[in-house]
Amino acid sequence: MDKNEKWLQWAVEMQSIAQAGLYYGKDKFDLERYQRIRDIAADMISFRTEIPVEKVKDLFCNEIGYQTPKLDTRAAIFRDGKILLVQESSGRWSLPGGWVDAGLSVGENAVKEVLEEAGLRVTADRIIAVQDRDKHNLPIYAYKICKVFVQCSYVSGEFATNIETVASGYFDMEGLPELAEEKNTEEQIKMCFEARDAEHWDTVFD
Repeated sequence: MDKNEKWLQWAVEMQSIAQAGLYYGKDKFDLERYQRIRDIAADMISFRTEIPVEKVKDLFCNEIGYQTPKLDTRAAIFRDGKILLVQESSGRWSLPGGWVDAGLSVGENAVKEVLEEAGLRVTADRIIAVQDRDKHNLPIYAYKICKVFVQCSYVSGEFATNIETVASGYFDMEGLPELAEEKNTEEQIKMCFEARDAEHWDTVFD
Protein backbone atom coordinates (compact mmCIF):
# COMPACT_ATOMS: atom_id res chain seq x y z
CA MET A 1 0.00 0.00 0.00
CA ASP A 2 1.26 3.49 -0.87
CA LYS A 3 2.45 5.54 2.13
CA ASN A 4 -0.19 8.15 1.30
CA GLU A 5 -2.85 5.49 1.88
CA LYS A 6 -1.59 4.25 5.25
CA TRP A 7 -4.15 6.46 6.96
CA LEU A 8 -6.89 4.41 5.31
CA GLN A 9 -5.37 1.15 6.53
CA TRP A 10 -5.30 2.56 10.06
CA ALA A 11 -8.90 3.78 9.84
CA VAL A 12 -10.05 0.38 8.58
CA GLU A 13 -8.23 -1.39 11.42
CA MET A 14 -9.71 1.00 14.00
CA GLN A 15 -13.20 0.38 12.64
CA SER A 16 -12.68 -3.39 12.71
CA ILE A 17 -11.48 -3.34 16.33
CA ALA A 18 -14.35 -1.07 17.35
CA GLN A 19 -16.94 -3.23 15.60
CA ALA A 20 -15.71 -6.38 17.31
CA GLY A 21 -15.58 -4.57 20.65
CA LEU A 22 -19.14 -3.32 20.29
CA TYR A 23 -20.33 -6.85 19.56
CA TYR A 24 -18.37 -8.79 22.16
CA GLY A 25 -17.90 -6.15 24.88
CA LYS A 26 -19.99 -6.20 28.06
CA ASP A 27 -18.87 -3.20 30.10
CA LYS A 28 -20.98 -0.12 29.27
CA PHE A 29 -17.98 2.21 29.55
CA ASP A 30 -15.95 0.05 27.16
CA LEU A 31 -18.87 0.09 24.73
CA GLU A 32 -18.86 3.90 24.81
CA ARG A 33 -15.13 3.89 24.08
CA TYR A 34 -15.52 1.45 21.17
CA GLN A 35 -18.30 3.60 19.72
CA ARG A 36 -16.06 6.65 19.96
CA ILE A 37 -13.25 4.81 18.16
CA ARG A 38 -15.73 3.84 15.42
CA ASP A 39 -16.87 7.46 15.08
CA ILE A 40 -13.26 8.67 14.81
CA ALA A 41 -12.55 6.11 12.07
CA ALA A 42 -15.59 7.36 10.13
CA ASP A 43 -14.52 10.97 10.65
CA MET A 44 -11.05 10.15 9.28
CA ILE A 45 -12.54 8.64 6.11
CA SER A 46 -14.93 11.56 5.66
CA PHE A 47 -12.20 14.17 6.21
CA ARG A 48 -9.79 12.68 3.67
CA THR A 49 -12.36 11.76 1.01
CA GLU A 50 -14.89 14.61 1.49
CA ILE A 51 -17.67 12.01 1.58
CA PRO A 52 -20.37 13.07 4.10
CA VAL A 53 -19.78 11.34 7.41
CA GLU A 54 -23.35 9.98 7.42
CA LYS A 55 -22.68 8.17 4.13
CA VAL A 56 -19.36 6.86 5.41
CA LYS A 57 -21.10 5.44 8.49
CA ASP A 58 -23.77 3.84 6.31
CA LEU A 59 -21.17 2.10 4.11
CA PHE A 60 -18.41 1.57 6.63
CA CYS A 61 -19.99 1.26 10.07
CA ASN A 62 -23.35 -0.41 9.59
CA GLU A 63 -22.55 -4.02 10.42
CA ILE A 64 -22.41 -5.92 13.68
CA GLY A 65 -20.28 -8.81 14.82
CA TYR A 66 -16.77 -9.68 13.71
CA GLN A 67 -15.89 -7.74 10.57
CA THR A 68 -15.33 -9.87 7.47
CA PRO A 69 -14.84 -9.01 3.77
CA LYS A 70 -17.75 -8.51 1.41
CA LEU A 71 -18.04 -10.86 -1.59
CA ASP A 72 -18.25 -9.65 -5.19
CA THR A 73 -18.74 -12.01 -8.15
CA ARG A 74 -17.59 -11.36 -11.73
CA ALA A 75 -18.71 -13.68 -14.52
CA ALA A 76 -16.47 -14.58 -17.47
CA ILE A 77 -18.56 -15.70 -20.46
CA PHE A 78 -16.99 -16.47 -23.84
CA ARG A 79 -18.43 -16.73 -27.34
CA ASP A 80 -16.41 -17.04 -30.54
CA GLY A 81 -13.17 -16.45 -28.66
CA LYS A 82 -14.33 -13.19 -27.09
CA ILE A 83 -15.39 -12.23 -23.57
CA LEU A 84 -18.69 -10.62 -22.60
CA LEU A 85 -18.62 -7.15 -21.06
CA VAL A 86 -21.51 -4.90 -20.08
CA GLN A 87 -21.50 -1.11 -20.36
CA GLU A 88 -22.42 0.95 -17.34
CA SER A 89 -24.13 4.35 -17.45
CA SER A 90 -20.67 5.92 -16.93
CA GLY A 91 -19.72 4.59 -20.38
CA ARG A 92 -17.14 2.19 -19.01
CA TRP A 93 -17.30 -1.60 -19.27
CA SER A 94 -17.09 -4.49 -16.82
CA LEU A 95 -17.67 -8.19 -16.41
CA PRO A 96 -21.25 -8.77 -15.23
CA GLY A 97 -21.32 -9.00 -11.47
CA GLY A 98 -22.06 -7.52 -8.10
CA TRP A 99 -22.41 -8.14 -4.37
CA VAL A 100 -23.31 -11.67 -3.34
CA ASP A 101 -26.86 -11.54 -2.00
CA ALA A 102 -27.75 -13.09 1.32
CA GLY A 103 -29.24 -16.51 0.67
CA LEU A 104 -27.33 -17.11 -2.57
CA SER A 105 -24.18 -19.10 -3.18
CA VAL A 106 -21.31 -17.64 -5.20
CA GLY A 107 -22.37 -19.63 -8.27
CA GLU A 108 -26.03 -18.70 -7.91
CA ASN A 109 -25.13 -15.05 -7.54
CA ALA A 110 -22.95 -15.07 -10.66
CA VAL A 111 -25.84 -16.55 -12.66
CA LYS A 112 -28.28 -14.00 -11.23
CA GLU A 113 -26.05 -11.02 -12.02
CA VAL A 114 -25.55 -12.12 -15.63
CA LEU A 115 -29.30 -12.42 -16.13
CA GLU A 116 -29.93 -9.00 -14.58
CA GLU A 117 -27.11 -7.11 -16.32
CA ALA A 118 -26.80 -8.93 -19.66
CA GLY A 119 -30.15 -10.69 -20.12
CA LEU A 120 -28.43 -14.07 -20.52
CA ARG A 121 -29.06 -17.40 -18.88
CA VAL A 122 -25.79 -19.10 -18.05
CA THR A 123 -24.36 -21.91 -15.98
CA ALA A 124 -21.59 -21.33 -13.44
CA ASP A 125 -18.82 -23.81 -14.27
CA ARG A 126 -15.70 -23.13 -12.23
CA ILE A 127 -13.88 -20.60 -10.06
CA ILE A 128 -11.09 -18.80 -11.91
CA ALA A 129 -9.83 -16.74 -8.99
CA VAL A 130 -10.55 -15.41 -5.52
CA GLN A 131 -8.72 -12.11 -5.12
CA ASP A 132 -8.25 -9.50 -2.43
CA ARG A 133 -9.57 -6.41 -4.20
CA ASP A 134 -7.06 -4.10 -2.51
CA LYS A 135 -4.19 -5.97 -4.19
CA HIS A 136 -5.56 -5.54 -7.71
CA ASN A 137 -8.06 -2.68 -8.06
CA LEU A 138 -8.09 1.05 -7.37
CA PRO A 139 -9.19 3.08 -5.59
CA ILE A 140 -8.65 1.39 -2.24
CA TYR A 141 -11.98 1.05 -0.43
CA ALA A 142 -12.67 1.56 3.26
CA TYR A 143 -13.97 -2.00 3.56
CA LYS A 144 -12.45 -5.28 2.42
CA ILE A 145 -13.76 -7.09 -0.63
CA CYS A 146 -13.02 -10.56 -1.99
CA LYS A 147 -13.61 -10.75 -5.73
CA VAL A 148 -14.63 -14.14 -7.09
CA PHE A 149 -14.20 -14.64 -10.84
CA VAL A 150 -16.50 -17.37 -12.15
CA GLN A 151 -16.25 -18.95 -15.60
CA CYS A 152 -19.76 -19.38 -17.01
CA SER A 153 -21.30 -20.92 -20.13
CA TYR A 154 -23.98 -19.32 -22.29
CA VAL A 155 -27.33 -21.11 -22.39
CA SER A 156 -29.82 -18.67 -23.93
CA GLY A 157 -31.04 -15.08 -24.03
CA GLU A 158 -29.94 -11.71 -25.34
CA PHE A 159 -29.26 -8.27 -23.91
CA ALA A 160 -32.27 -6.39 -22.59
CA THR A 161 -32.50 -2.84 -21.27
CA ASN A 162 -32.20 -2.74 -17.48
CA ILE A 163 -31.50 -0.30 -14.66
CA GLU A 164 -27.82 -1.25 -14.27
CA THR A 165 -26.32 -1.45 -17.77
CA VAL A 166 -26.93 0.22 -21.12
CA ALA A 167 -25.29 -2.22 -23.55
CA SER A 168 -23.30 -5.43 -23.84
CA GLY A 169 -20.70 -6.76 -26.24
CA TYR A 170 -18.02 -9.38 -26.80
CA PHE A 171 -14.38 -8.29 -26.97
CA ASP A 172 -10.96 -9.83 -27.52
CA MET A 173 -7.90 -8.82 -25.50
CA GLU A 174 -6.62 -6.57 -28.26
CA GLY A 175 -9.87 -4.64 -28.52
CA LEU A 176 -10.97 -4.03 -24.95
CA PRO A 177 -13.03 -0.86 -24.39
CA GLU A 178 -12.49 1.57 -21.49
CA LEU A 179 -12.83 -0.53 -18.36
CA ALA A 180 -14.40 0.23 -15.00
CA GLU A 181 -11.09 -0.63 -13.35
CA GLU A 182 -12.45 -0.44 -9.82
CA LYS A 183 -14.36 -3.60 -10.81
CA ASN A 184 -12.03 -5.33 -13.27
CA THR A 185 -8.68 -4.50 -14.77
CA GLU A 186 -7.13 -5.55 -18.07
CA GLU A 187 -4.93 -7.95 -16.11
CA GLN A 188 -7.95 -9.61 -14.52
CA ILE A 189 -9.67 -10.02 -17.88
CA LYS A 190 -6.45 -11.47 -19.30
CA MET A 191 -6.50 -13.96 -16.42
CA CYS A 192 -10.00 -15.03 -17.48
CA PHE A 193 -8.79 -15.66 -21.05
CA GLU A 194 -5.89 -17.70 -19.71
CA ALA A 195 -8.26 -19.81 -17.62
CA ARG A 196 -10.46 -20.44 -20.64
CA ASP A 197 -7.49 -21.61 -22.71
CA ALA A 198 -5.91 -23.78 -20.01
CA GLU A 199 -6.38 -27.53 -20.23
CA HIS A 200 -6.15 -27.66 -16.43
CA TRP A 201 -6.64 -24.48 -14.41
CA ASP A 202 -5.66 -24.07 -10.77
CA THR A 203 -7.78 -21.46 -9.02
CA VAL A 204 -5.80 -18.27 -8.38
CA PHE A 205 -6.03 -16.87 -4.87
CA ASP A 206 -4.23 -14.27 -2.76
